Amino acid sequence: MAPPPPQIPSHRSPSQPSGKGEVSDLKSQLRQLAGSRSPGADEAKRELFKKAISYMTVGVDVSSLFSEMVMCSATSDVVLKKMCYLYVSAHAKSNPDLALLTINFLLRDCKDLDPTIRGLALRGLSSLRVPNLVEYLVGPLASGLADPSPYVRAIAAVGALKLYHISPSACVDADLPSSLKSLLMSDPDAQVVANCLSALQEIWSAEGVASEEAVRERDALLSKHFIYYILNRIKEFSEWAQCLVLDLVCKYVPSDNNEIFDIMNLLEDRLQHANGAVVLATVKVFLHLTMSMADVHQQVYERIKAPLLTLVSSGSPELSYAVLSHLHLLVMRAPYLFSSDYKHFYCQYSQPSYVKKLKLEMLTAVANESNTYEIVTELCEYAANVDIPIARESIRAVGEIALQQYDVNAIVDRLLQFLEMEKDYVTAETLVLVKDLLRKYPQWSHDCIAVVGNISSKNVQEPKAKAALIWMLGEYSQDMIDAPYILESLVENWEEEHDAEVRLHLLTAVMKCFFRRSPETQKVLGAALAAGLADSHQDVHDRALFYYRLLQYDVAVAERVVNPPKQAVSVFADTQNSEIKDRIFDEFNSFSVLYRKPSYMFTDKEHRGPFEFSEDLGNLSLGAEAADNVIHAQRFDANDNDMLLSTSEKEEIRGPNNNGSAYSAPDYDSSSTSLLPIQPLSEKSPTSSAPTYTPQSSSVIDDLLGLGLSVASTPPPLKLNPKAVLDPSTFQRKWGQLATSVMQECSINPRGLATLVTPQALIKHMQSHSIQCIASGQAPNFKFFFFAQREDGSAGFFLVECIIITSSAKAQIKVKADDEGVSQDFSALFQTALLEFGAS
Repeated sequence: MAPPPPQIPSHRSPSQPSGKGEVSDLKSQLRQLAGSRSPGADEAKRELFKKAISYMTVGVDVSSLFSEMVMCSATSDVVLKKMCYLYVSAHAKSNPDLALLTINFLLRDCKDLDPTIRGLALRGLSSLRVPNLVEYLVGPLASGLADPSPYVRAIAAVGALKLYHISPSACVDADLPSSLKSLLMSDPDAQVVANCLSALQEIWSAEGVASEEAVRERDALLSKHFIYYILNRIKEFSEWAQCLVLDLVCKYVPSDNNEIFDIMNLLEDRLQHANGAVVLATVKVFLHLTMSMADVHQQVYERIKAPLLTLVSSGSPELSYAVLSHLHLLVMRAPYLFSSDYKHFYCQYSQPSYVKKLKLEMLTAVANESNTYEIVTELCEYAANVDIPIARESIRAVGEIALQQYDVNAIVDRLLQFLEMEKDYVTAETLVLVKDLLRKYPQWSHDCIAVVGNISSKNVQEPKAKAALIWMLGEYSQDMIDAPYILESLVENWEEEHDAEVRLHLLTAVMKCFFRRSPETQKVLGAALAAGLADSHQDVHDRALFYYRLLQYDVAVAERVVNPPKQAVSVFADTQNSEIKDRIFDEFNSFSVLYRKPSYMFTDKEHRGPFEFSEDLGNLSLGAEAADNVIHAQRFDANDNDMLLSTSEKEEIRGPNNNGSAYSAPDYDSSSTSLLPIQPLSEKSPTSSAPTYTPQSSSVIDDLLGLGLSVASTPPPLKLNPKAVLDPSTFQRKWGQLATSVMQECSINPRGLATLVTPQALIKHMQSHSIQCIASGQAPNFKFFFFAQREDGSAGFFLVECIIITSSAKAQIKVKADDEGVSQDFSALFQTALLEFGAS
């Protein structure tokens, strides 16, 4: 009499093993039950198998149970066999020698009388993924494709594809594709046909690279005979299989219009399907078939509206978003067809933010003369929404509708009312929109400025909104009484403004105000230029220097450059060209529609955007490679690319190292007292011809603007330590802790790119500039991690990730620094060194 099965404790969770002893205990319990046929043995095995599978799921190594699991599989219990096959499939590839132990019982089960066990065994056998065991797989697959059970045949069809991925030659030599083709055209079970179709498409597509016969077989799937055969059976297929068939039909090219109408009639009822994927796949077929038939294509839009709108309102939020994304693509192509259905795009309180945002875009797209009032009224209600991002989006939507020239009068009034709500985010978004409206409709400046003039700049904190307000202060300074004084207070707080965009707008606004109200703005302009010239941001420094030299050259020319006559903007630039939109439309019913970009932009590495590589340094060569190539850095003078300076000025202001900057601030000599008269602005006609180059003395401009000694000279050049040392572990720790301070893209010298065959060439070049490489790699673009240290050590380390895109001759640069204040200076130095690579 067999001993009773061991009792399995139930108080401990199987998903929480207490330690290595758990697996040992499990192994001994399985060994006791191996071969046991006593009552309750199968139930005890189930509990032990469940525990093994749960351990495997949470990452516990249970590979030591392999032989015990196989021994316990000698049973007729389907549940036990299924768990055993799952375990074996998961561990066979990592344990090919142990996998050989499973072959006998899997082959035996492939001949079992129960079709369920035959199918499960065949699936487990084809999931081993061990190349050495391919010979044992061919025979059972051939038998499975001829099995009387459709369940076994369906699994065998998928198993043939798995075999092809393991060994294409074994699959083709066994003539399994021919067997699949035979089942495809004759099998009565729809799931078998679907699996054969999926397997054959993949096999023949891969074989088509080297085999003309495979190309012919693949093209035969797009023949009229097969397409009609498969369409007539489409109602028998599962939802997944129907999508597979519809995708195939979408590639079929009908010979005439009659075929198009026949196919559309066969698929008409698929538009009413409850599954959204089937509906979208059918819509894609309808749209692609009628692309060359303008009238019918428009009728298709009318026909597909109702099914898509029904899916939006009846599905889950995720499904609604996917369907709305496709509707948005259709609306952009034919907005007038959906203009009467705008109420379907009203936001509901319970909907998530991502659905609401997309609906706001839909409302903006369908707005026209007939529905603008109702849409804008609805959008204005959302402006008071407790969901701040949606409130912002609704205000932007109102502005976009206004820029489409629909009932501008009423919309401008609504936007100005937003400024009275006294909510920071509402005021910020409205100011940005008012700026765009004034650029397109200058005639509304009087009404807008009257309201904007009452807004205190202290209450506007968001950079874009503050930049818009400053732009209006400069552009309409003659209509805003306090404009010079507001600009003066902003210049006084220059150091407190951290956003470079605001400082750039402030420089330009002060210049514009100076040409309209020079007595009130003269002192402010001098202070603004002084602050700009001393600014650490390269763009701000360059613009201030450009304005200074422009004034030095000729005041009238400066006025024509900085403050030309206003011209209304007729069309704002579209972020997406028509070619991209057409490409997305061709990829209807795919992720391209959700991402709003063609598939190559998010599948090809070159189009994944900047810094698509992992932050991990593990796949790069660390330390040794860089250390072997260390050389002492030498002093260098950056190329002087300043084309605005005369030769004498260059010699006067250039120091031993200008840090690679394109421009340097001039030295101001306050001791000079020779003042040349500047003609009054009123005597300089904006329309007069450009004078010859007669630059006025710097001291004249200094005296006019009150610069004198208050103007800071160029910051001292950044010098690096040529013997800086940093170990890889410290680099990686700092890289994870520090925030990114600079992200830029620059061009690479073509000669340098041509010599960049291995990373060592660039590594040696950068070392000559006191920039050391700690890691490098090539997969497929060149990727480097550099570091540098300031000569006095005061700024800590600079860490750089540099990716060289060889196909576009671009370098993507990411800089992290212990002291972010000098990151821009170091970035300029780094880019200069990079541009010099290959120049000599």
